[in-house]
Amino acid sequence: MDPVFSPVRLGPATVRNRIVKAATFEAATPGGVVTDRLVEFHRRHAEGGVGMTTVAFCAVSPEGRTDRDAMWLHPEVAAGLRTVTDAVHEAGAAASVQLGHAGPVANARSNQLPALGPGRFFNPLGMRRTRFATEADLTRVTAAYGTAALLAADAGFDAVELHFGHNYLISAFLSPLLNRRDDRYGGPLHNRARLALEVARTVREAVGDRIAVTAKLNMDDRVRGGFGIEESVQVAAWLQEAGTVDALKLTAGSSLLNPMAIFTGDAPVREFAAAFPKPAGWGLRVSGRAFLREYPFREAYLLDRARRFRAELSLPLILLGGVTSKSTMDTALAEGFDLVAMARALLIEPDLPARLRADPTVQSRCTHCNLCVPTIYTRTHCPVTA
Repeated sequence: MDPVFSPVRLGPATVRNRIVKAATFEAATPGGVVTDRLVEFHRRHAEGGVGMTTVAFCAVSPEGRTDRDAMWLHPEVAAGLRTVTDAVHEAGAAASVQLGHAGPVANARSNQLPALGPGRFFNPLGMRRTRFATEADLTRVTAAYGTAALLAADAGFDAVELHFGHNYLISAFLSPLLNRRDDRYGGPLHNRARLALEVARTVREAVGDRIAVTAKLNMDDRVRGGFGIEESVQVAAWLQEAGTVDALKLTAGSSLLNPMAIFTGDAPVREFAAAFPKPAGWGLRVSGRAFLREYPFREAYLLDRARRFRAELSLPLILLGGVTSKSTMDTALAEGFDLVAMARALLIEPDLPARLRADPTVQSRCTHCNLCVPTIYTRTHCPVTA
């Protein structure tokens, strides 16, 4: 059997092939509730042939939402999410949910709750400063991860993905640039990594071997003075040693400080400015080129960094970033990566995996224009096909 389309074990779960639909905020949960549109979004990707689709972004507490239209995982939302997992399973795919706390990336104005951070700094989206996260806050948030993971298991998910990237709360604590604390959560790396390790342990203890536990880890913040690859490899090794995660999905960039490094390709400043509320939209029109820096797209643009992790870890790894062709998938698996994750290419063609299985020479229609990215504030889709 073609390795890309062969089943793979992910902790206690079996995934029918090696292609994961990466988490892309669906903008399908107005008021933070599950809708038919969210169900159909993931049903479409499951029917299109992915091995597993990932619901994004589900906060573990109300202030951890990116904004008021993001879900936070409490019992009523979990009941609604059962309709998502049922639809995905009916189509033969596995279902994962991304659990996280937006931390300093949260829009405090929209949430009407303070955004937490390792320190106090200004968030231009919410036009407010973050609140210093006390140890009591961190204890509460850590426990909330365990509760949310258990609710996810009860809702029928096959896996949870812990968001340790993009300078969301846990990633912000990992960053020496953002984390200037002098308590046991700041300073040397083992302190800055404490929150990540505690969250992973709490989640594993909550769900045991009922479902898979993965983590989306920044390899590099792509910000001067931020979290970099040397420290990231060490954190990954600690997670592997603890046995708390079944796989790592490797990412890079900062939603707070360098968002286009997450995507590469075109930087649609005008469309971002139109999508943001005032006065943030005005600011983007004036200084958007400085904030939304443009990086040329190339296939598998995170592979070079990810090879370092593959060389030093035995833990299963998921390659993310510019995976759009069958040849790239073949390369990733040949180099020892266990799965690959796709996002933008599946927004334009949800059935791309099925088409690649039928004809490995099929070329993705995605041009990496990134016009889809600003649509996460309204209805996530590819505007080129709208």
